Amino acid sequence: MKSLIARGAEALILRKNNTVIKNRIVKSYRISELDNKLRKQRTKKEIKLLEKASKIIPVPKIIKSSDYQIELEFIKGKKLSESLDKLKNAKNICKQIGQNMAKLHDNNIIHGDLTTSNMILSEGKVYFIDFGLGFESSKSEDKAVDLHLIKQALEAKHFTNHEGFFQAIKKGYSASTKAKEVLTRLNAVEKRGRYKEQY
Repeated sequence: MKSLIARGAEALILRKNNTVIKNRIVKSYRISELDNKLRKQRTKKEIKLLEKASKIIPVPKIIKSSDYQIELEFIKGKKLSESLDKLKNAKNICKQIGQNMAKLHDNNIIHGDLTTSNMILSEGKVYFIDFGLGFESSKSEDKAVDLHLIKQALEAKHFTNHEGFFQAIKKGYSASTKAKEVLTRLNAVEKRGRYKEQY
């Protein structure tokens, strides 16, 4: 028996016993051949990123996959979007988020959609999920944008505690070999954003 967990722009996320099935949906507005090609490419890319990330940080294990579908282990835990503000050790958890990001970035993995909705706390470990917008890059700009995304997500979802949480993430991220360079770049990314807002 399958139950729908989430419906995204690109995929349906279903739960089946102790597994999660991510099914990339057909886009009827695209030419069929192009749609099939894109869905296949994106699924393949996500599988590659998940396999690479699984050697570095906690992520769901791939059970099986096909051209348009990935079946993953179901991580029993709490979504950080719903639980982070209530945790007594929230700043330690944020430090762990930063450490996870540092490890991914040192291996040139960009998550691409870093929000607390894509993080699950299970047995004291922070699992990153949904690498659907992820890619590989060694550029400091891409890594800084990843950090900017989590900062914006904290401001939106955890506005009372966002400053302390982000400081803890930066503390964890300092473990990255390129931390100084990426954090300097982050300042430039933020200035650009503020400049755009003024006009």
